[in-house]
Amino acid sequence: MSQDPRTALVVFSGGQDSTACLAWALARYSHVETIGFDYGQRHKVELDCRGRIRTKLAQAFPEWAPRLGEDHLLDLGLLGQISDTALTESRAIEMQANGLPNTFVPGRNLLFLNFAAALAYRRGASVLVGGMCETDYSGYPDCRDNTLKALQVAISLGLDSPMTIETPLMWLTKAQTWALSETLGGQALNDLIIEHTHTCYLGDRSQRHAWGYGCGHCPACELRREGYAQYQHDKGNA
Repeated sequence: MSQDPRTALVVFSGGQDSTACLAWALARYSHVETIGFDYGQRHKVELDCRGRIRTKLAQAFPEWAPRLGEDHLLDLGLLGQISDTALTESRAIEMQANGLPNTFVPGRNLLFLNFAAALAYRRGASVLVGGMCETDYSGYPDCRDNTLKALQVAISLGLDSPMTIETPLMWLTKAQTWALSETLGGQALNDLIIEHTHTCYLGDRSQRHAWGYGCGHCPACELRREGYAQYQHDKGNA
């Protein structure tokens, strides 16, 4: 694969999807930095996973290590203060009258990408990479392809500088995301994802499953578990 000389900034939460995106970016771009956000999420343990994942990636894939640049963690506590969601408060996860789950944090991805773009501009990066997905997702409107295309135009105009938003998982199922990470880094990468990433909305790392750590019953865990099962099934039938 030819190496793109541009610098990419990956929105990196410490979860499965963002880790797959980080590997995807490291396989493509000459320099890759990461950005994370502390917004008062109840699964704040994901932030503790980020540094370990970066270290493990550099150790397991020495060809990627020279490309992995700085990490940036931004405090967006204000987002947690103005949100009334099951991701920022200890409350049951359920569907709302508007058809969206109460894990939806309004404006989260819009803010994330705007702050990422501001940092990217300062760091000389022209590519933003995010794990947003419209195939296996919870119905969040700020994960939709059209939302992100519109945001890319607005950011590029607002900065008066081209800024590309890459979403390599946009049209992939969770099973296909597992397959993508295997393609990028083999079983070693999937083992790293299983052991070190965090997806569970409740922040539970006390229970270890075949697909990783989590409570096993929140929507994020269910999606990850079902995707892993389908991925294993597809591998067995290949």
